[in-house]
Order: sequence, then C-alpha cells, then structure tokens
Amino acid sequence: MITSYTDMLQLLKKVISTPSVTRSEQEVSALIKADMESHGYTPECIGLNLLCYGHNYNPSKPTLLMNSHMDTVKPVAGWTRDPFTPTVEDGRLYGLGSNDDGAGLVSLLYSFYELDSKPQAYNPLFLATVEEEVNGTGGMKLAVGSLPKVDVAIIGEPTGMQPAIAEKGLMVLDFTAHGKAGHAARNEGVNALYRAMDVIAMLRDFSFPEQSELLGPVKMTVTMVNAGTQHNVIPDTCTFTADIRSNEFYSNHRIFDMVSAALPEWCEVKARSFNLNSSRIDRNHPVIRKAVGMGMVPYGSPTLSDQAILECPSFKLGPGESARSHTADEYVTLAELEQAVPRYLELLDGLRLGE
Repeated sequence: MITSYTDMLQLLKKVISTPSVTRSEQEVSALIKADMESHGYTPECIGLNLLCYGHNYNPSKPTLLMNSHMDTVKPVAGWTRDPFTPTVEDGRLYGLGSNDDGAGLVSLLYSFYELDSKPQAYNPLFLATVEEEVNGTGGMKLAVGSLPKVDVAIIGEPTGMQPAIAEKGLMVLDFTAHGKAGHAARNEGVNALYRAMDVIAMLRDFSFPEQSELLGPVKMTVTMVNAGTQHNVIPDTCTFTADIRSNEFYSNHRIFDMVSAALPEWCEVKARSFNLNSSRIDRNHPVIRKAVGMGMVPYGSPTLSDQAILECPSFKLGPGESARSHTADEYVTLAELEQAVPRYLELLDGLRLGE
C-alpha cells in the first residue's frame, strides 16, 4: 500500500487536536488540504470544502464520489477528558470527532489515495465538506454545484463498516392556529390553543400508509407549542412545531401536501425546508451486491448525512458506531481504524459500476 496506518492515525490525531466545531473549520480544512498536497494533489477549494480529483480523471468514465465531513458538534457536558487532546487507552482513541467523522474522513481519504494509484474502471473523486452537522449553506449545499456528474456516492459516516443503504429524511413544519381574543372571565373569543390541541391530536394519529422494510413508517412528532400573552386573555394564535422523519416512499413535498390537505382553514403551515429528503440505493446496485458478497449486511439509518443533498444513488459506510456520535468521551477503536482502509479497498478496488 502507498499509505500507512501509522500516517493515517497521526492525521486523525491532528484532526482531533484541531478544533473544528461547525462554522469554525478553517484550520481543519487547511490541515486536510495540506495532507492532500503532500500526496501530490491540488484540491479545489469550494469555500472551506475540498474537492480532490484523481490524477487520471476521465469524464467518459463513471464517477464514484467519496465524501466525509470535517466539522464536529460542540463538546457536550460530561467529558472526563480534554475533547481536543487525542488520548489512546485500552485500544480506543478518544477525542471530539474521533468517531464522527474523523475516522471516516481519514480512512476514506487514504482509500482514495490508494484507489487512485492504479487504473480503475471509474473515477475516484474525494470531497471533504464542512457544516454537515447543521446542514449549513457553506457545506454540501455549496459544494454540490461544483461536482461533475456523479454515478454513485459513498459517505464515510460511522456505520460499523456495514452499508446503510437507506436514510431517513427530515422536515420541520411550523403551524399557526388562529382564533379570536377575548376576556377569560367571559364566554367570548375563540381559543386558538384549544383549536391547536385538536390539530395536534390529529397529527399524532396521522397515517402514512407506506412503510419501509429498512426505515419503518414516517414518524411525525409535535415537539414545541407556544400560545398566550397573559392568564386572563383568550389566545388568538397558537404556534406549534412538528419534526417529521420520512422514509424513502415519501418526498417532503408529498408529506407537506398530505398534511396541508388535512388542516382546517383556520390553521396554516409552513415548511422550513424541503431539501432533506430520505435517500436510498437499490440493493441490486453493483457496489451493494459486492458488499453483500463480502458478508456485509445492508440496513436503514435513522440519522441524516450529506447524502440527503445528493441526487445520485448513495450509501453510508464507515468505521465507528453511530451511537457514539455526539456523546461525552467519544471514541473510535484502533482496530476499527486499522481495518477500515483494507475493507474499503476490498469493496472498491476493481469495482465495475456498469455491471
């Protein structure tokens, strides 16, 4: 191999040591850019995102995008170690972003170097993004417009090196129930809070018939309610918010239309965004067939990633475990890190996307 596990481990330690909380990724972007340059590449900077073409890129070939993100969440309360000091204990590497998404970032990047060192039937293309944790406008949303045609994408998120071939989508809806103000001591006015309670009860029992084998049913949950100005005034408006996690059978636009049609005329609804749709890749796609042949087990993921913004077939595959993400004393095991590149190469080296 042209790259070494020792070099990859050292890079991951540097990533952990470089605070990269979302929207503060300048230093980590410079760090990854320097590593790409040390391997003979000249990445294209799209804001702080880094797009790295293979040396033998050929637009007539299909393209496989390899993507991981460089940002982290803020460290949560409860850390018993310095989150920005990489610490190895009992075969584990502790540090903020070690699991999400540092291990996926460095192992997928070093797999890119290796894949590009020999002819492939496709173009390997690497993209390191920022602002993934907040779905920011400076991350994948910015970078996607600079991508060439992509035939399939692999997202290096922590999945226990099992292919997550479907991912739940997200839409947040803000509702406003209207009534009429009045004095609470008299029988007057129309209580918008009571009206909202009726709609909330309807949303609680709302049925989305098509259930997914991988992702289960669409889940709609009212999570916030606000009404009233003082105790003796009948509220004339009540606002409430619903969090909706979709499966691959429902686009966010379809869900919005279904919910809107069920509302009474005195209740309005607005979507904060429509762009985080559920995503999936067919089980019969060549890369998934090969993964299954290697003994990997496809599954559906409840968590979002940058693949929600991509329009091509995509799946998540990376070292670490999703349950460790965003937790105190986050870690990745050294064994997971060491095994990741060989596993990626077994899957991707020699892959023929047209078969």
